[in-house]
Amino acid sequence: MSARRKILRHIFRFRGLAESMKFALNGIAYLFIYHRNMRIIFTCGIFSFLMGVYFKLNGVELVTLCVTITLVFMAEIFNTAIEMMMDMVKVKYHTLIKLIKDIAAAVVLLASLNALAVGYILFAKKIFK
Repeated sequence: MSARRKILRHIFRFRGLAESMKFALNGIAYLFIYHRNMRIIFTCGIFSFLMGVYFKLNGVELVTLCVTITLVFMAEIFNTAIEMMMDMVKVKYHTLIKLIKDIAAAVVLLASLNALAVGYILFAKKIFK
């Protein structure tokens, strides 16, 4: 077997992909079980998507809505990961760690404000006819 073929088999081995998926799903499950904000964001995201289907948003609008929902999910996931890392690094209060956590929370706030703006743009014309 050639070296190139061995490399390709190593890169595309299914076992590695399955393990990666398992780790990712474990992370998502942890977030849903132990973090109230993720459950709230998930519920709002599903509700928004169903509203998009109900109001018959066109393809581009629905994709925009899904990307926006995903952006808020990702922001909350990164925020949680950063907060957990900072808690692990330093147990005592530290001004810089508080600032890092505040900045991570600001990312979620920004993504949420963006989602509200996108939701308004997509749904206002459908609701207030």
